[in-house]
Amino acid sequence: MDRAGKCRSVLPRCALLLSFVAGVVAAAAPVSNDPAQLIKRAESIEPSSHAEFNELMRRLDEAATRLSPQQKLHWRYLHARQIAFAGNFDAALPPLTAIADQTADPVLAFRADANVIDLLVAESRYEEAFARLDPLLGQLPKMKEHDVRMQGLGVAAQLYNEASQYDASIRYADQIVKESTDAKNACRGWFYKSAALFGSGSAQLPADQLHDGAEACGKAGDTLFSLSYRYLLASFDMRHGRPDLAIRLLQANYPKVLRAGFPPQISEFEATLARAYRMEGDLVSAAKFAKSALATNINRPYSESTAIAYQVLYQADKKAGDGTGALANLEKYVVAEGGYQSRLSAKALAYQIVKQKVLAKKLQIEGLDKKNRILTLQGELDRKAAETSRLSVMLLLLVLASIAVWTYRIKRSQLRFMKLARRDGLTGIFNRQHFVSSAEQQLRYCSKSGREASLVLIDLDHFKEVNDSHGHDVGDHVLKRAVATCKAHLRSMDVFGRLGGEEFGILLPECDLDQVMSRVEQMRAAIATVSVGKDVSDVAISASFGVSTVTCSGYDLRQLMKDADNALYRAKREGRNRVYLFERPPVQPNLV
Repeated sequence: MDRAGKCRSVLPRCALLLSFVAGVVAAAAPVSNDPAQLIKRAESIEPSSHAEFNELMRRLDEAATRLSPQQKLHWRYLHARQIAFAGNFDAALPPLTAIADQTADPVLAFRADANVIDLLVAESRYEEAFARLDPLLGQLPKMKEHDVRMQGLGVAAQLYNEASQYDASIRYADQIVKESTDAKNACRGWFYKSAALFGSGSAQLPADQLHDGAEACGKAGDTLFSLSYRYLLASFDMRHGRPDLAIRLLQANYPKVLRAGFPPQISEFEATLARAYRMEGDLVSAAKFAKSALATNINRPYSESTAIAYQVLYQADKKAGDGTGALANLEKYVVAEGGYQSRLSAKALAYQIVKQKVLAKKLQIEGLDKKNRILTLQGELDRKAAETSRLSVMLLLLVLASIAVWTYRIKRSQLRFMKLARRDGLTGIFNRQHFVSSAEQQLRYCSKSGREASLVLIDLDHFKEVNDSHGHDVGDHVLKRAVATCKAHLRSMDVFGRLGGEEFGILLPECDLDQVMSRVEQMRAAIATVSVGKDVSDVAISASFGVSTVTCSGYDLRQLMKDADNALYRAKREGRNRVYLFERPPVQPNLV
C-alpha cells in the first residue's frame, strides 16, 4: 500500500502553525521587572523557548495590577499565544479574535488577526481563514515594523500554499527573502518558496535556491523553520527515490526536533522516517517510528502523518503475515486518509468559494451602482420625453440581464470547483474518498434489489521500478495510459477510482460473474499490450487483478475490499499479470 505514499504531498502540515509561533528572537539578556520591558521581551521570542517564555509570563502575571490598559491588552494577547502553542486552539481563538476585531492598536490588531488565521486553519475552518486574509493583506503596506511585516507575509505565503496557489505563495516568499535582515527570516522565506515548489510537483530544488536556502537555515540554527526546511529536503529525497538519504537527514535532526517540542513537527519527522525505513525494508524501525507518530498525534486523528503511520503498520503486519493486525490498521488508515483528503479538498474549495464570493459582491455593488445611475438618468429623461423614458427602461433591463448572466457564471464556476474536489488530479477518475462514497451507494441499491455486483482491485506490476528507472514523468504517463485502457471496457454505471499510487478500484454493479471475469481479463490483456510511447518503448506494463463478489463476500464494501485485496495478493504471489477471484473454501460438515 506504499504506492499511495509515492504520490502524496509530504509538505509539512505544521508549517502554517510555524508562522504562528515564529518571531524575531532577540539575544538573551537580563530583563528588568518593568512591565513594558517584560512585554517587549515576551513578544520578541518564540513560545517554543518554553522556560524563558513561561518565566516572563509568570513575572507579568505578578505585575498584573501595575499594568496600564494597553499593557493589559498585550498581556491578554501573549496569554492567548501561550494557550495556542500548548495545542488548545479552541480556548485561544476567542480572545485573539476579540483583540483583532476590537483593539484600536493597528499593530496589535494585525498580529492577533494573523494568529487567528493560523488557528482557523488548524481548526479546519478554511473559508473563514481565507475571508480574513484579504483584509489583513490590505493592512500590510501600513505596517512598518519589520517583525510584524514578516508575520503577515508568512501567513499569506503559507495560506496560498495550502490552497495550491503556488505562484502567489512564491511572490510573498520572495518578498520575505528580500526584506529579511537576519538568517532566521531568510530561512523562513526560503522554506515557503521551497514548499511551494514541492507542492507544485517538482522532484528537486534548483541549485541556487538549494544553496541559498541551506546557507540561510544553517545560519539560523535549530529554529522550528530551519528544522522544517531540513524536513523538506528529506521529502525531496523521498520523492526522488532516495530513502537512505532521507533517513540520514531526518535522524540527524530528530533529537533537535524532540527538544523543540512542537508535536505536529515531531509527528512529521516520525511518520516520514517510518515510511523511509519501510522502503528500505527495515520493518522493525518502520513500525517503531510509526507507533511514535501515532502517540504524538493522539489529538490529530486526520493528519497526513497519522495516515502514513497506519499505512506503514498495515504494510508491516501484512508482510509479517498478521492478517488481523493488517486489517485493523488498514481500516484505521482508510479513515485517517479519508479525513486528511477531505481537509485538502476543503482548503482548495474554501479558497475558490471565498474568491467567488468576493467577485460576486463586487459585481453586485457594480450592478447596484449602475442601477442607481440608470434610475437617476431615467428620472431626468422622464421629464424631457416619454420616448427617452422607454430607452432608460431598456437599458435597465439590459443591465439586470448582464447581472443575471454573471450570477449564473459564478454559480457554474462554484459547481465546477466542487466537481474537481471529487476527482484525482492526475488521472481524472474518482479519488479514494469519492470512490468509497459512490461504491457504497451502488451497493446499497444492489442490496435492496437483490442484484449482483463485483469489486475489482487493480495494481500495476513493478511500478516502483518504472519510477526508479525512468522517472516520475514516465510513471505518471504509465498511470494515465492504464486508466484510459481500463475505461474503454467500462459502462457508465461502473464506479472507477484511484485508491492511491498505482492501485485502482472498480465496482461493477448488475453484472454476473462470467461477465465480470470476461471484462477483467480483457482489461488485463489490453494493459499488457499498451505501449508507453516512442521515447520509452522499452517499458513493459502489466497489472494484477483481484476480484470479489457480493455472492461470496456480501454487500459490505470493507469486506469486498478485504477479499479482493487477498485475491490481488495471491495474483502477485503467483507471478503477477493475472486475474484471481476470491472464493471461500466450502464449509466441511461435522462428522459424528
